[in-house]
Amino acid sequence: MHNLGLAEMDKQRVNTLSTGWRQRLALASAIIHRPRLLFLDEPTGGVDPVARRGFWEIIYELAAQGVTVVVSTHYMDEAEYCTQVGVMRAGRLLALDEPERLKRSLPGQVWEVHADPLLDALDCLEAQPFVLRAGLAGDHLRVVLPPNSSPDAIRRTLLDRSIHVQTLTPGVPTMEDVFMTLATAADAL
Repeated sequence: MHNLGLAEMDKQRVNTLSTGWRQRLALASAIIHRPRLLFLDEPTGGVDPVARRGFWEIIYELAAQGVTVVVSTHYMDEAEYCTQVGVMRAGRLLALDEPERLKRSLPGQVWEVHADPLLDALDCLEAQPFVLRAGLAGDHLRVVLPPNSSPDAIRRTLLDRSIHVQTLTPGVPTMEDVFMTLATAADAL
């Protein structure tokens, strides 16, 4: 059986456990009968980063043993761990493929934009019709443009509003870029 660390909590009542420990208990309950098909609905919600990694190690182990595991998650970095990803929005399946293929098929090009002031740059770019998506990514912006667009449009637009562009470099698509771009396009319909 898989080690979920539950032995140390064997004297605790379930209603006193933290969300993370309850998630571990739920996973243990789901796999105790050794299913061939396992549905996990946001199994790592409320779980600390170390425990999240442990959950995924168990999921990989189950898959290696021939168990089909279907996981729903709102953590796009977790979608990277899956062999197939279905991107859904409002109950509609927008895409279904391997994570790498979904990222390669992103309908646009990703740009990393370091600008000052950053939030003004975000507001400005979100309002531009030539921008498919703009979002914060730590200390910079990730901007998705249509495939044949020039990044010079980003630079010009920001400079026209007295926003200083420090760097503008090509980015690598992520599953979050895929989800947000597809969801935005679906919402526009």
